[in-house]
Amino acid sequence: MQQAILEIKNLSIDFINQEGITHALNNINISIKKGEILAIVGESGSGKSVTGLSVLKLLPSPPAKYLSGEILLHTGEQTINILEATTDQLASIRGNRIAMIFQEPMTSLNPVFTCGFQVMEAIQLHFPLNKEESKKRPLPYLKKCNFRNLLLYFQNIPIN
Repeated sequence: MQQAILEIKNLSIDFINQEGITHALNNINISIKKGEILAIVGESGSGKSVTGLSVLKLLPSPPAKYLSGEILLHTGEQTINILEATTDQLASIRGNRIAMIFQEPMTSLNPVFTCGFQVMEAIQLHFPLNKEESKKRPLPYLKKCNFRNLLLYFQNIPIN
């Protein structure tokens, strides 16, 4: 049986503020194997975003308080508990091993920069590539997803 690449075990999270305590997640369990796709569906306020943000440890703490559980990333060589990971470990995981597409594009992308520039910037953060190589790297994926405007950016605009 194939081992999961990501496991969330008994994750419980509260948000604590001056108004009181909000129980956001209660003993969430998820297991994702290589090649699987998971959709988390539910009504507003059901914990979908909190679950997703917790996988990359992106919830501000405080007000978020991780009460219990583990978020385990199995890389083949090692198992990392995201909730106990160091800042350097998280930096190497985010965007490299685990990525997230946020719901609100206006808070995810910076309108001052082109989408293509921001994709290239993310690639250069994780791989020791020059600008030319950074532009070539996403091309097969952009073609597969049929992102024409980004393809134009990566294929036709000269590198400054």
